[in-house]
Amino acid sequence: MERIEKHIEVDVPVSTAYNQFTQFEEFPKFMEGVEQITQIDDKHTHWRVEIAGHTREFDSEITEQVPDKVIAWRSTTPPFNAGRAIFEPLESNKCRVTLQMEYEPEGMVENVGSSLGLVGNRAKGDLERFKAFIESRGSETGAWRGELH
Repeated sequence: MERIEKHIEVDVPVSTAYNQFTQFEEFPKFMEGVEQITQIDDKHTHWRVEIAGHTREFDSEITEQVPDKVIAWRSTTPPFNAGRAIFEPLESNKCRVTLQMEYEPEGMVENVGSSLGLVGNRAKGDLERFKAFIESRGSETGAWRGELH
């Protein structure tokens, strides 16, 4: 099992960053390798991603969601992955977004990529693209303010 943690400071209020992160179908706009996400219901999504040159699909379940605090998930079908996005206010118009992920690399190519830190670099780039996306807009594309435990 591999684990990574990355964070970034974003120049928007914590509620704006959190609200945007609830818009899963928008993730392909700033997450490398994410081709499509379909929101099934409040707790479930279906992902189509590119991993090491191969398209894969999996289902995911939101395991915890508290507005302006955290969104946690885990895959319910292979490939295994789980994570948390944590949102912390820093100032009235600034926050920190921390991304924690666990995943199980499959096959030689993914194991080599993991050992070279490619997944961590991808996560860092995703956060940088998220920052650019939300700061350039100045507001979220939507929001879901419900709680899941």
